[in-house]
Amino acid sequence: MIVKFMEKQDKDFVMSIDQHVNDNEYNKRVYTKTGYIMWEKDVPVGIMHYSVLWDNIPFLNFLFVDKKYRNKRVASQTLAFWENQMKQQGYKMTMVSTQADEDAQHFYRKLGYIDCGGLVFNHTPFDQPMELFFRKVL
Repeated sequence: MIVKFMEKQDKDFVMSIDQHVNDNEYNKRVYTKTGYIMWEKDVPVGIMHYSVLWDNIPFLNFLFVDKKYRNKRVASQTLAFWENQMKQQGYKMTMVSTQADEDAQHFYRKLGYIDCGGLVFNHTPFDQPMELFFRKVL
């Protein structure tokens, strides 16, 4: 498995998975090198995107692995790759989140992330189950 930065030619693949991104945001991910694609041989098998909160905490916005490649350590290897990159850039901690009704919370805990709060969006345009936040000191 190889992890590469998103490039302009990857746009159709990324946008077929991430319904939250528009053309402008995709171009920003490419330019700022905050988006990654996971490759198995020459096949793209997943994507990941992050932002930086308060100018000093990398926050994982999105992580997706194709169902055929799940439970094969693609996500955990990609997360370790990202954490290492963030550490090399001088960041001291990373954060992730997932909804309370999603199994991803167990995945993050297994990889050393610690619960650090939650956010509720009841009666808003973003109504959803509680968003759980996790942190990991690098």
